Amino acid sequence: MPAHATTEFWKDLAPIAESFKPDARPEVHIANAPTDDERYYVPFSDTVSSRPLWISPSQNRWCDVLMAKGAGLVNRHYHPHEVFAYTISGKWGYLEHDWVATAGDFIYETPGEGHTLVAYDHPDPMRVFFIVTGPLIWLDENGDSCGHFDVHDYIALCRDHYDKVGLGADLVDSLFR
Repeated sequence: MPAHATTEFWKDLAPIAESFKPDARPEVHIANAPTDDERYYVPFSDTVSSRPLWISPSQNRWCDVLMAKGAGLVNRHYHPHEVFAYTISGKWGYLEHDWVATAGDFIYETPGEGHTLVAYDHPDPMRVFFIVTGPLIWLDENGDSCGHFDVHDYIALCRDHYDKVGLGADLVDSLFR
């Protein structure tokens, strides 16, 4: 039950008795998702880190908070699937576009787009909530494919990092849905 209601019009409304179907997995609730605790951010590149929030190995999808504390760069990559982004703080964009995102901005990336994600120097760290359907296809400076990164690579990266910082690799498994 949520916090006790006092004046809300719905305060006497009872919750649904059996809200989950027998085969449903529990929800994920992560308080303070864009935390300042850097142990939760997995290095994605030399300048950008990712905090995993939800992972679906069977759908090759994940949600995360991408963070850069200063100028940052994510390798050039191509998305064969759509990506959604919501900017929490900071300033970022793609070298291939004329827009720059700041706090409150929403971005929908269409399938079939290659780009270079950059974070700008800003008083606030860049923190962006992403919904990614993998794989990411790494691109070289000419835009040619030179590797890939999918949910299984992401899981391995997260497990390794969480084990190294003392959070435990099994924390990653708790995010699987």
